[in-house]
Amino acid sequence: MSNSTVDDAPGGASPAPGGPVRRQRGASSRARSDAASTAPVTLTGRGGIVVMFATGLACALLSRWLGVGLLAGGGFAAGCALAAFATRPADLLTLAVSPPLVFFAATFTAVLVDTLGDGSLLRGLTVGVLTSLAATAPWLFFGTLLVLVIGLFRGLPANVRELRGKLVGVRLFEKEENADPVQWDESS
Repeated sequence: MSNSTVDDAPGGASPAPGGPVRRQRGASSRARSDAASTAPVTLTGRGGIVVMFATGLACALLSRWLGVGLLAGGGFAAGCALAAFATRPADLLTLAVSPPLVFFAATFTAVLVDTLGDGSLLRGLTVGVLTSLAATAPWLFFGTLLVLVIGLFRGLPANVRELRGKLVGVRLFEKEENADPVQWDESS
């Protein structure tokens, strides 16, 4: 049996089945699967938002149940940093604008879960959400700042330039010469 390869095959024909090329393909697919298993995890923008929400919610619930106020904000900031590092660079703009809404949703959900079964739900939600937001507001700013700073180093400015380039052609409020839609015929 010869040790021909695709390059050595006459007329560009494939070598005989079961030859060295087939074994090389198997070896290269194993090498690719080994490389894929060691590659870092990358998330989409929505996946990063889910990571921020899940981390913020889990830490907010633990904070309320254990009575450790620092845990809610610190956990949210850690979730923001984790999401900013794990999100693919193309989706960093989506992630950069979402921390305030994610923070509010996680806080509201944690207060809702904690308030269920305690007298007036509306009063408990109102007081709980307002006090939780007031107590952890600095952590919201810190988490948002973390996402922005990490995003700056991972390619956020390129995403902003790309968005600006797409929006240049769209001029929503450009004034036209004939801005008046009603034209009166003054000739009569």
